[in-house]
Amino acid sequence: MIADQVNFCPRCGTALVIEERIGRLRPTCPACNWIYFPDPKVAVAVVVCEQGKILLVRRTNDPKRGLWTLPAGFVDAGEDPARAAERECLEETGLMVGTTHLLDVIAGQAHARGADILIVYQAEKRGGDLQPGDDADQAGFFDPEALPPLAFDSIHAILEVWQKRKK
Repeated sequence: MIADQVNFCPRCGTALVIEERIGRLRPTCPACNWIYFPDPKVAVAVVVCEQGKILLVRRTNDPKRGLWTLPAGFVDAGEDPARAAERECLEETGLMVGTTHLLDVIAGQAHARGADILIVYQAEKRGGDLQPGDDADQAGFFDPEALPPLAFDSIHAILEVWQKRKK
């Protein structure tokens, strides 16, 4: 809930109240009229293929701990999303990749702590040694017809887009 995210005005310190502003209920300062507009969380993911197999990592964190997903993570403020995707892949797999093109943009949270917007890039391996890291305890390449249990519906949707583009 938005009201749980911010309780006091960053300008004057007054306790915020919930009021309808600009078409929605928003935390608002009754003293100086400052309005809280939450920014969406943005995440990135990469689809990396090697010899027809797709790179996946196994999650060590909830939600969906123990299930598999694409290398992915949040974009830092001021960070180029394509560079964030490359960084996240390196952190989770030990592989250096370069994004080649935008594959898809998906709106909507997969879970309560997830991103509001997921930007997915196709990427190619440029170096490094495959080893899990950060919030992944396993990493590997899998045949698209024999995937391990996937964590999120969005991963299924991304892989469908990828398969269609391959043809």
